[in-house]
Amino acid sequence: MSEELSQDSQGLDAARKMKEEEELGLRRPQGLLLWVVPAIALCWSILQLSLASWLLVDSTYIRAIHLAFAFAIVFLSYPTLRRKIATPGLRWLSETHAIPVMDWVVAAVSVGAALYIAIFYEELATRVGTPTGTDIFIGIVLVVVLLDAARRVIGPALPVIAIFFTLYSFFGPYMPDVIAFKGVSINRYITQISLTTEGIYGIPLDVSATIVFLFVLFGSMLDKAGGGKFFIDLAMSMLGKYKGGPAKAAVMASGLTGLVSGSSIANVVTTGTFTIPLMKKVGYPARKAAAIEVAASTDGQIMPPIMGAAAFIIAEYVNVPYLDVCKAAAIPAFASYATLFYLTHIEASKLGLKGLAKSELPVFLQTLLRGLHFMIPIFVLLYELIIPRHSPDMAAFRAIMTLIVIMLVQHPIRAMQTGQPVGDAFMRGLKDILAGLISGARNMVSVAIATAAAGIIVGVVTMGLGGLITEIIDILSGGNIMLMLGITAIASLLIGMGLPTTATYIVMASLTAPAIVAIADMQGFFVPLIAAHLFCFYFGILADDTPPVGLAAYAAAAIAKSDPIKTGIQGFMYDIRTAILPFVFILNHDLILHGIDSWLQAILIFLMTCVGTFAFASATQGWFIARNKWHDIVLLLGVTTIMLRPDMIARWIGLAHDQRYWLYLAGIALWGVVYLIQRPRALRDAALGGG
Repeated sequence: MSEELSQDSQGLDAARKMKEEEELGLRRPQGLLLWVVPAIALCWSILQLSLASWLLVDSTYIRAIHLAFAFAIVFLSYPTLRRKIATPGLRWLSETHAIPVMDWVVAAVSVGAALYIAIFYEELATRVGTPTGTDIFIGIVLVVVLLDAARRVIGPALPVIAIFFTLYSFFGPYMPDVIAFKGVSINRYITQISLTTEGIYGIPLDVSATIVFLFVLFGSMLDKAGGGKFFIDLAMSMLGKYKGGPAKAAVMASGLTGLVSGSSIANVVTTGTFTIPLMKKVGYPARKAAAIEVAASTDGQIMPPIMGAAAFIIAEYVNVPYLDVCKAAAIPAFASYATLFYLTHIEASKLGLKGLAKSELPVFLQTLLRGLHFMIPIFVLLYELIIPRHSPDMAAFRAIMTLIVIMLVQHPIRAMQTGQPVGDAFMRGLKDILAGLISGARNMVSVAIATAAAGIIVGVVTMGLGGLITEIIDILSGGNIMLMLGITAIASLLIGMGLPTTATYIVMASLTAPAIVAIADMQGFFVPLIAAHLFCFYFGILADDTPPVGLAAYAAAAIAKSDPIKTGIQGFMYDIRTAILPFVFILNHDLILHGIDSWLQAILIFLMTCVGTFAFASATQGWFIARNKWHDIVLLLGVTTIMLRPDMIARWIGLAHDQRYWLYLAGIALWGVVYLIQRPRALRDAALGGG
């Protein structure tokens, strides 16, 4: 027993280490140097809050300052190399207990290069297209330090892709005719990438600097205030007693945490440290317990109203209000989560599991009342976004201010109730606020660097590659939209193995979203641009649990003490339910509520989509109310097709498009037939004591 506890403790430590590396970097300097990076992070958060409230600064300046702060933290927090270097004279390359002189120099150079466009903004504006030698030199330095920063924080994948596109932009004229490109000069490349807002300082970095930072900060501060623990306890108190209760609670807790967290790994570690051991306790195999947490945590990024950093970039690229992105994503997101609840029930039924004893669970009313104040800033955020329709950054700023007040008073109020010193409680609140401000800035580093580095790729594409890429994709897919979607999905999963979700989305959207729309138009049907962008977004998210690299799967496997590859495969099997939805909403625009403004119609589509995805989950997991036979799977897939593509079935049988919803009745009837077929089997299994 003690050995098992020791293994669990090691697993939790390994997962927390992964989260710390993602949030804090690899370096832990000693003495006064320990406070350098937190001080920079604190200043960054205060500046961002000022920009959202009273400080008026030109957009280009904001982007440059944002990148400069990220550079400073990266080069002071991450050593040049991750592996230990034992060679005398070169040990500083992997130094983790001090900040080597060379990294101070690189940090200073990178900050200067990032700020160059702001310092000499007026001069650069007068010589666009004719950069001086100094401009070229600083531009090259900026690209080099950015690629190195991305390598240190994210890994080699994004820099390699950026270098590939850069080389292609220069050597395009020498390529085979099919992929030949007219090429660019060094002057044009540096002007586009480093000295204007068409490359590194483009829309992705702007969204990171003006909107994403505040939402990440809000999530970090809510977690430091105790909101994460509250969500977990609330989910356990509501669902823990039911069949497979801890798994259902994991889904709910991860969904709530995902509202304010942009990181799958952080979500896994925050909720998984509690839910995975409880899932194992009630009988889930370690691999499945970890996989359920991975699937729930990964999908947290598709949950409105926040949806991670990429959703804000979608709004800018598609040029629609952010609420329209939330509206388009709502039905696929909520249907995906409802289906994951259903999947946990299937697994519990297959394994014959029960819930936890009531005595082992938090009391619902006590838990709710104890943490109800954590809901106030979330309600403020939703109110600001939906009712007065303020900008996302203003909504996030006001939610943060509300949260700061709550963090200041929650401990003193509890202290007064229990007779403890109020002064100490007040200081604890101040420490929580400072910790949240520092944590939020440090969490933003990877997003800022990823959006800036992805800007290199976007900049190259906008120099004339866009049309060529559409032609190449058209040739590869033979003009077939479904084959093209399959190529895009596989490419997103492959690229996403080594990139954060935001970077994967930016790369794939800049390459394929216009091509999806164009090729669909060539074939005579319309695809909304937002559907193409959401397609890239979804598969970028799914890459987080795709073997063999999915980091979320590694974090969950460390907690569960399971094989990370098998955990990733199982998690991906659970996430197939999410993977089919992007293909569906490209063809059936009802799922993204395109042109639909009726609440009743939206609710009907949501409920019927859930029936379709439930049936698909039953077909792929081999269980409905009893173990499936081959004919059950065929019928369940028939239900899926009817519920997700009533427009297609209506066209096949000659019904008018506005009569398509009548086919939902046929789908429900077919679902009922499967139930009646399996009912005797389920009763026989129950009588024999089976699952």
